[in-house]
Formats: sequence, C-alpha cells, structure tokens
Amino acid sequence: MSDELPPSMGKVALRALEAHGVLRLRDAAALTKDELRGMHGVGPKAIRVLTEALAEQGLGLKVARKQK
Repeated sequence: MSDELPPSMGKVALRALEAHGVLRLRDAAALTKDELRGMHGVGPKAIRVLTEALAEQGLGLKVARKQK
C-alpha cells in the first residue's frame, strides 16, 4: 500500500500540502480538517479524497480538541 498523496486531489491542493511539509499520507494524518481547510488551495474535494485515501491505509485525520 502506498503512503503517497493521491494525485486525484489536484495539483493546487498537492502543492499547498507540500508547501506545508505534508509529503505523505502519514503527514496528513497529523492534521485536523480545520488545519487543512486553512491551507489556501485545499478545498472540500481535496479533503474528501485525502480522507478516503487515509481510510484505505487504516489512518484518519487528527481529531481537534474542543476548546473550553
């Protein structure tokens, strides 16, 4: 199984992730959805594709802690 980011996310999203040091699926698993949404170029489709690819690897996005 590949740990590479899925190319179906689109070039803009891939470049945005790479600019933030996210080069592999395991890197993305350390981020929350909100952190991904905050990256210019990473939209809903990219997050969905990324979430599906992580699930195939038995991984998921980091869960954000609720603020008090």
